[in-house]
Parts: sequence; structure tokens; C-alpha cells
Amino acid sequence: MLLGVKMRDLVKALKALSDETRLRMLNLLLERECCVCEVVQALEISQTRASRNLNALYNAGFLKLRKDGLWSLYSIDRDGMKEHFSDLVEAVRKALEGNEVVTLDIERLKKAERVGPACVRESVE
Repeated sequence: MLLGVKMRDLVKALKALSDETRLRMLNLLLERECCVCEVVQALEISQTRASRNLNALYNAGFLKLRKDGLWSLYSIDRDGMKEHFSDLVEAVRKALEGNEVVTLDIERLKKAERVGPACVRESVE
């Protein structure tokens, strides 16, 4: 049975949200725009893992990418996202409220710094 375009998009979106790391990233990006190195610091994960998971969220239609000099900055694509995807993002936000892990992620994000051009190397183009 062939899936329609909308069904394929929904399956891709739900697969992107089926991973703890990607849920934590989405939660960070609900706070503010971030570069890869800030996500690495906040989640305490490798740059490769951060880039791979940001790419999955980007390809699923949740994120947008903005270039600012050397920086590749990711944020929630509030304007370009399909309405039902916005509902999914809101559901994630509500579900993670008060979660100890994501609360610590946000605290680390407040201290995160853009460390240099190395954080651009593996970002989504």
C-alpha cells in the first residue's frame, strides 16, 4: 500500500520525535536558537550525535537553519512548520514540563558558549 505525501510526512515527523535525544533538543530549541556546539554542551553529547539528530529534526520539518557569519543556528520553524507539527511540538513541550533531565539541559544551555568555527563543520547545509 502506498502512503500519501501527508502520511509520509507524518511518519517522518513521528520517527524524528521517537528519540530521547531529539526530544531534549527540541526542548532546548523551544528556549532559544542554538548552534551545534551549544547543543553539545547542554546535552553533554558528541558533536557527531548532535549534528545527526539536529539533521533528523530539520529533515522532518521541525527546524529551520539560519547562517550568521561562521555560525549555523537552529531554531523551531514556527512560521514554516505545518500546523499539525506545531501541535506535536506543543505536546512535547507540555510532556517535558518539570522533567529533571530537561531542566538540567536548560541550566547547562544558559552556560553554553559558541566555541568557534569547529561547531559549524558538521551542521546541516
